[in-house]
Amino acid sequence: MASKETLKFQDPHALSGARDNKLGVAIGNEIREFRHKQNMTVADLAKRAGVSAGMLSKIENGNTSPSLSTLQALSHALHVPVTAFFRRFEESRDATYVKAGQGLTIERRGTRAGHQYELLGHTTDGRVVVEPYLITLTEESDVFPLFQHAGTEFLYMLEGEVGYHHSGRTYVLSPGDSLYFDADVPHGPEELRKLPIRFISVISYPRPRDD
Repeated sequence: MASKETLKFQDPHALSGARDNKLGVAIGNEIREFRHKQNMTVADLAKRAGVSAGMLSKIENGNTSPSLSTLQALSHALHVPVTAFFRRFEESRDATYVKAGQGLTIERRGTRAGHQYELLGHTTDGRVVVEPYLITLTEESDVFPLFQHAGTEFLYMLEGEVGYHHSGRTYVLSPGDSLYFDADVPHGPEELRKLPIRFISVISYPRPRDD
């Protein structure tokens, strides 16, 4: 059993990660800027908002995350909307841009059956992996209705006609048709009805944990 000297208690308003810290710093900077514009000291604003000067100082320095009620009190004291405290907070969001015909050619289980996979993009963060492919089947391709992998899959037909097998049923897909399904069940093209066949396949599954 831990001694009293080693016991630590979690601060419910402490910043828990890099994202929270960025947001906390952004909010603190906005509050400080509004306070300076109104020629108010930390003590002045703290008194008007009903918070301690020490707490306000921590908020302005990004050392603590204010509750919604505290933000509302500060917004009333400064005569600005709560949303004004968030106006400059923007997280960097990457995008994947692929020009026509320049997608990365990928080998997957269907490659040996003549299926051509062109990766059109990928996610770089988040808890879900999303893989969009342009899949092409030609006269050199063969049927392969036994794909099986984790996650879900979405198909959107662009060209040709295919009989697509999933869970004991065959769906005839023509341009404009779509199919969304659990990818953990055996699936794949069962009938190549009209060649060439081109469709978009978007596969999504939980990102594997590092541990």
